[in-house]
Amino acid sequence: MTEIDKVPFTTVSPEAALELLSPTEVNQLVNQTDAELFKIFRRCALAVLNTGNNTDDTSEIMEHFKDFDIRFIRQARGLKLQLSNAPASAFVDGKMIRGIREQLFSVLRDVVYITNEIRNSDRFNLTTQDGITDAVFHILRNANIVRKGDINPLVVCWGGHSISREEYDFTKEVGYQLGLRDMNIITGCGPGAMKGPMKGATIGHAKQHIPNRRYIGITEPGIIAAESPNPIVNELVIMPDIEKRLEAFVRVAHSIIVFPGGVGTAEEILYILGVLLHPTNREIPLPLIFAASADNKAYFDTINQFIGSTLGAEAQSCYQVITADCSEVARAVRQGADQVLEYRRNSKDAFYFNWKLDIPPDLQIPFEPTHESMAKLDLRKDQPIHTLASNLRRAFSGIVAGNVKEQGLIQIREKGPFELSGDPEIMQALDMLLRTFVSQNRMKIGTSTYTPCYRVVT
Repeated sequence: MTEIDKVPFTTVSPEAALELLSPTEVNQLVNQTDAELFKIFRRCALAVLNTGNNTDDTSEIMEHFKDFDIRFIRQARGLKLQLSNAPASAFVDGKMIRGIREQLFSVLRDVVYITNEIRNSDRFNLTTQDGITDAVFHILRNANIVRKGDINPLVVCWGGHSISREEYDFTKEVGYQLGLRDMNIITGCGPGAMKGPMKGATIGHAKQHIPNRRYIGITEPGIIAAESPNPIVNELVIMPDIEKRLEAFVRVAHSIIVFPGGVGTAEEILYILGVLLHPTNREIPLPLIFAASADNKAYFDTINQFIGSTLGAEAQSCYQVITADCSEVARAVRQGADQVLEYRRNSKDAFYFNWKLDIPPDLQIPFEPTHESMAKLDLRKDQPIHTLASNLRRAFSGIVAGNVKEQGLIQIREKGPFELSGDPEIMQALDMLLRTFVSQNRMKIGTSTYTPCYRVVT
C-alpha cells in the first residue's frame, strides 16, 4: 500500500444535532463504556474517511492506519469528534469534505442505534423471522431510508468493486438510462459497479431536473473497510451484518440489476435466488436482471451455466439476461418496477418496504465462516432448491471472508484454506466457476503473497 498523507489532529462537529443523542448515549460515547461500539465505529469511520483508497485488503488498511484514533468531546448540543492521523484525502484546505462529514455522522447514528436498540436490548427477537425483519425495518426507518408516499422506484445494483474501465463505463451508462426514467439507485456503496450506476444516474437526474435524487449505500462493518463509501452516496446506512444487509436490499428494492463481479456478486445472486425460489414467494414480483456489455457476456454465460448445473432450470427462470443494450436494461427495470407498484397497490402492501416476502431463517441468521462451519455445509441436491441456494450462498460468503474480511484473512493465514464438499456435480461446477473467476481476474488467489482461501473436496 502506498504511503498516504495523514492529518495529525482535527476536530469535527455534525452540521445538525446528530439525530438527537440522549445524555446516556453521549456518556456512553465520551466515556467509551461499550468497547464493541467503539471498535465498530472506529472501523467504519476509518472506511468513510479513506474513500478513494485503491486497496481492498482490510488487514493492510487497518495496519496502515493503526495510529488512527477517534475521541468524543461533550458539548452543549451533543458532541463533536476529535480525530488523530485521519486520511488527508478526506479534507480540503484543512476542512473535512461535507459529504464525508455527513457519512461519518451517519455511521455514528447507525452504530449507536444498532448497539442500544438492537444488540443491547430485548426490543427485537433476533431468533425469529419476524423479529429480524422488524429490526431491519427499524434500522432503515431510523436512517430515513424508508419513506411513505415516495413512489419513485429504488433500483438495487449489485456487481464487482474491482472491475475494468469498460465494465465501469457500462454500469455508468445503465445508471444514466435509469436516471432518465426517474429511478433512484441503491448499491453496496463502494467503488466499481457500485459507483458507476450512481454516477450515471446523477447526469440522467440532472437532465430531467428531478428533485430528491437518492443514491443510497447499504453496507456493514465486516466489508466497509474493503469497500469504502463512494463520494456520490448521499444516504448511507450501516447494517449489523451481511445477512441483514442483504435483507435490507431486497425489502426496499423494486427491481434488482446484477452486473459482473466476483465471489461477492455470486453470493448476492444466490441470496436473491434463495428468496425467489422459496415456495411462498413465487407469485410476488421482484424483477431480477443480469446486465453486461457485449465484451463481458461470457461472465453471465458462466453464471447461468453454474446455476443450471446446481439449481436447475427453475432457478434460471427467475432472471433475465440483457447484454450490450443499456436502454433495454433500463426499460425492463422500469417496466418491472411499475408491475411491482401495481402488485403492491392491489395487495395492500407498502411500496417502500416489501413486507410480504418470506425470507427463511437460513438466509437471515448470521453465518460465521469458520473451517468447521464451512466443512459442514450441505451442498447436495437431495434438498429443496431454495435451501441449496442458501447453502451455496453461505459457501460464497465464506470465500468472500477469506478474500477480503479481516477475520477471514486471519483464519486462512493460521489454518489454511476452507474445505468444501458435496455432490460431485455441484463441486465440479463450483470449482469451475471459481477457477473462471481467477482466470478473469475477478478473484485473487495463488499469488506469492496470498494463500488460497478455499479447497474443493470431491
